Amino acid sequence: MTIGTANSQQSPLPPFVKGGIEGGFAPALLNRGPEPRSSLFLPYFAEVGVIGLVPEVWGGPWQPRHQVLTRLSQYFHVVWCDPAQSWREVWPRSAPREQEVEYGSVVPPGFTVYHPQRWLPQFGRPRFLAHWTLQARLRHAQRILRARGCSKIILYLWRPAYEPAIDLIDHDLSCYHIDDEYTFSEVEKPIEAREARLLARVDQVFIHSPALLEKKGKLNPQTVFVPNGVDYQAYATPCSEPADLRPIPHPRIGYVGMLKKQLDLALLITLAQRHRQWSFVLVGPPGNLGAHAALLQALSSMPNVYLLGGKPVGALPAYTQHLDVCLLCYRVTDYTKFIYPLKLHEYLASGRPVVGSPIPSLQGFAHLIKLARTADEWSQALTDSLAPAACAPIQVEARRTVARQHDWNRLVGRITHTLYDQIN
Repeated sequence: MTIGTANSQQSPLPPFVKGGIEGGFAPALLNRGPEPRSSLFLPYFAEVGVIGLVPEVWGGPWQPRHQVLTRLSQYFHVVWCDPAQSWREVWPRSAPREQEVEYGSVVPPGFTVYHPQRWLPQFGRPRFLAHWTLQARLRHAQRILRARGCSKIILYLWRPAYEPAIDLIDHDLSCYHIDDEYTFSEVEKPIEAREARLLARVDQVFIHSPALLEKKGKLNPQTVFVPNGVDYQAYATPCSEPADLRPIPHPRIGYVGMLKKQLDLALLITLAQRHRQWSFVLVGPPGNLGAHAALLQALSSMPNVYLLGGKPVGALPAYTQHLDVCLLCYRVTDYTKFIYPLKLHEYLASGRPVVGSPIPSLQGFAHLIKLARTADEWSQALTDSLAPAACAPIQVEARRTVARQHDWNRLVGRITHTLYDQIN
């Protein structure tokens, strides 16, 4: 099992890939903006194609798979396969016309989104029919890549449910990227049999958090730790203050991300009651709150709490930069011990002070962020973070230095190096 960087044999990788991994960090190819599909651009390794099997359709809030697969398309051709709708959703009513959707003006030109045809829905049962439609979708994605000139195919799986794909299509390499604990249970459960099989069968595994690496990393010797990262340039480049944030008085204590049940909303209510002179700002859409929906409703009714709703991906850095302190306020459970917050390095890249819960993935950054468990500890940590010393240039630069080391370009360079070595 490899921790940190991939095993780097002598391989003819281009300098920008090696620089991204070994510290020179000059991946000029990745730093340039998207180009139109009509340009002469080709991925650096145009003979290699990646079929990305992901859990959601293209669009919406960006997750690690969006960050990884779009950047990977600078090196290889990539097809993002939207998950098929259930047959119950598709057949009773009209569906969008069958098409291969390309987003050349939004993402790199080596990237294609495949929307499954209406006649290839998802089935739960019988198994042979579920496998037949999945196989047909995989073959369609493969044809897209063959038409691009790809002679080698990588299956890139993002969920255990795609384990049957390994047997349904010819490929040269399979990998499984773990970016969450998929039981989503607040009481730890053993590794499910399907995921254990997948871990043992694939050629390569990427795992995003230390606790998940400890739990699952021993099941496949070709396992690499690749943490979540940040679009450093986007979060470190100064942005104008958003119009809906401007009227909110300072100091602003804020969270930017999905509002979900893993957040400690009861803690935020307590802090907002204690510190009525502070503005608590939540930027993000409501997610799966379950029984915690009432807490969010109570929080939103408080006079010093501001819920600004979801924002486009490109607008988020501006909100982060214009907060005074950034929050990673998670309830400490057997689920959150496995997460690696996407927001961590985004906050650090902005230079803002950060206060978080003592979950394992944050404990390794205790020299940069303040950790707190009780309401009293949170009050003190936030008070300290609002002091001028917390924004001294040396503190800001320390945060940004670590964020630069976790730039998505650098991390995807590591993934590219690993896949290239494996497929060759």
